[in-house]
This record gives sequence, structure tokens and C-alpha cells, in this order.
Amino acid sequence: MPLLLWVIVCAALGGIASAAFAVAFLWVSEAQSARILPHFVSFATGALLGAALLALLPEAIEGAGVAGAHGLGVALVAGLGVFFVIEKLVLWWHTHAHESPVEGQPPHIHAAHAHTHRERASGVLVLVGDSIHNALDGVLIAAAFLNDVSLGFVTTFAVAAHEIPHRVGDFALLVHAGFSRQRALILNLATGLASVLGAIVAFFALRRAIGALPYALAFAAAGFLYIAVAGLIPGLHRSSDPRTSTIQVVLVALGIGTIAAAEALSRQ
Repeated sequence: MPLLLWVIVCAALGGIASAAFAVAFLWVSEAQSARILPHFVSFATGALLGAALLALLPEAIEGAGVAGAHGLGVALVAGLGVFFVIEKLVLWWHTHAHESPVEGQPPHIHAAHAHTHRERASGVLVLVGDSIHNALDGVLIAAAFLNDVSLGFVTTFAVAAHEIPHRVGDFALLVHAGFSRQRALILNLATGLASVLGAIVAFFALRRAIGALPYALAFAAAGFLYIAVAGLIPGLHRSSDPRTSTIQVVLVALGIGTIAAAEALSRQ
């Protein structure tokens, strides 16, 4: 299969299929979903850490060599900075959306309208944020495939692992924001197209500048690290009882081990 087709298929798997798989949770009771999803998050945390530190970063170092060490550091910092700024912009928009009162409007009327507007705005925010996030996921997948096909599969697996619980949560937010379940599902699936678009653009851009590939891999590693450390791990700390903590450690280790095993097999 041509490399570009692999990139498109895997970007679709990471963006669209993960949302489709999340639909399975529509038939799971809320209580069961609340028990299952944290386990997905723990496993995804390990998969992201493993993909960043055991697959992407070593490949970037091997490609750049000693002479490119400083450039890799810059790419890592840039990656962390980009994901931080995107998260800040999303949070700022969420905080300030429709908060200004309409002149002459009674405070209690404004408060009711503002609450409705904020809910609707939060739904739009989810869609915009998902599209940006998915586009970046596509870039990461394309960069990995251009370096090595097996690395592309490992990266796709890590992307899909963290996208499944993420999409389930986003579906719930869209429904809460006033979208019908069918419309929320369609929109959630549609944002996955951004992953394919990001992958195609990155594929042609990086193929023209193949020397930038190790730094793109370092950028990808930074993105995975940021998602795991800033996005997923704080949520795991909300439950601190010994039993839950033990399960979390085991599942994080399983996620890391899965990536390590896949990487070892790819090198044989």
C-alpha cells in the first residue's frame, strides 16, 4: 500500500474511528461508564508516555545525531509551548464567551441568557478544540510514518488510545450543551476529518523538507508528553485510594509496556 494511503487510513483511525468506537459507550450505563473510562485514561497515559519517550524521541535523536541535539531541544520546547498556548486560548474563549451583559437588560434575565449562551458556546468550543487537536494528531502520525512505517503504527495506536476516552467525554459535553445525541455524534465524527487533513498537509510538507523530520518527531513527542502530563495525569490524581491508585499504576505500566513491546517487535 502506498505510504500516503497508510497515513490517511491511520489518521482516519486515530480521528474518526476512535469517535465511532466511543459510540459503544452510548449503550453502557452511566455508572458503568464512570467505572470503565478512568481505566482507559490510565492506559492511554502510559501509551502516550511510551510512544513519546520510547519511540518518537529515540527516533528523533537517531535521525538528528549529536549535532542536532540543540535543535531537538528547541523542537521539544516549541511543542510544549504550542500545546500550552492552544489550551490557554481554548480556556480563555470558554471563560469569556458571552459574559458581557446587554445594555438595559435586567441582571436576572441576563444571567439566564448568559447561562444558555455559555452552554452553547462550550459546545462550539469542544468542536473547535477537537478539530485543532485532531489536526495536530494527523501531523504527528504523518511525521512518524515518514520516518518509519512501524513507528507510524505505534503513534497511531497511542493517538487512538487517548482519543477514545476523550471523545466519550466530548460527546457528553455536546449533549449537555443542547445538541441532540445524533447531531453530537455526527459532529464528533466530523471533527476527525481534521486529523486526515492535518496528516495530508504534513505529509507533503515534511517530504519536501525531509531534514526537518527528526525535529517534527521531537515536536510530536512533546505533544504526547504534554497531553499525558498536563491533560491526563491530573485527572488520575482525583482518586487517591490505595485500590484505585494501584490499578492506575498497573494500567499506566501496561500502556508503556504495550508500546515498548510494539517498538521491540518493529526493530526485529
